[in-house]
Amino acid sequence: MINVLFVGDVIGKIGRDAFIRGLSYIKSKKSVDVVIVNGENAGENNGIDKSGAEHLFSAGADVITTGNHVFKNSNIYEELDSNDLLLRPANYSSKAYGHGDTVLDLGKTNIVVINLAGRAFMDPADDPFAKADELLKKYSDSKNIIIDFHAESTGEKAALAYHLNGKVSAVLGTHTHVQTADEKILSGGTAFITDVGMTGPYNSILGTRPEDILKKFTCGIPTRFNHANGICQFCAVLLTIDEKTGKTTQIERINNSNI
Repeated sequence: MINVLFVGDVIGKIGRDAFIRGLSYIKSKKSVDVVIVNGENAGENNGIDKSGAEHLFSAGADVITTGNHVFKNSNIYEELDSNDLLLRPANYSSKAYGHGDTVLDLGKTNIVVINLAGRAFMDPADDPFAKADELLKKYSDSKNIIIDFHAESTGEKAALAYHLNGKVSAVLGTHTHVQTADEKILSGGTAFITDVGMTGPYNSILGTRPEDILKKFTCGIPTRFNHANGICQFCAVLLTIDEKTGKTTQIERINNSNI
């Protein structure tokens, strides 16, 4: 069995520090073999930057996935091209920086990680269903496959999970920063959750200072969004995967709200 911890969207430095504390706590309580984390907002400002990525890797991330904010900071471009374990959505243009899939070698076996972006209410992207099918052909000899589906629509996320049921180990939703209570294992052994949630400031609106968001909604003027401060939450799921079959046997939702 392989135990994979997938950590939801990390928000800025405060979220990176919460990731360190949360990961240490989980590892003291659970057996964890692999750590995958969505770091698309792990930079100092909107998006991910080189420093943020390095911080997550040094803190224990084996693979970093991202999403629609991945290209916000230009200093991440070179890292996206050179680091096989730092992903951007695979269904973005082939001309864009980086790549959307990787293989994590565990010695006795390996895990394929694929990053996809949704199209409903999101920035333009190629068909994630077709891209998933294409990549599964590429990894036809692999059984342990985890997909981070960075999408807005709950229906689109569920649809991809059922489309890939029995073909991948997990389809895990990210992007909305709000953890959902619908974790399940589908009939084919594919784990699914609509959204893993975020790792960042608890007293916030999606990681941002409430006063910034309120100014936008009540005044209707452009407002700079700043990361909130204070106590943090650590959102994740822990998967137990049978490496011989690639099927998930257990999915545990984790939400520590005082990290």
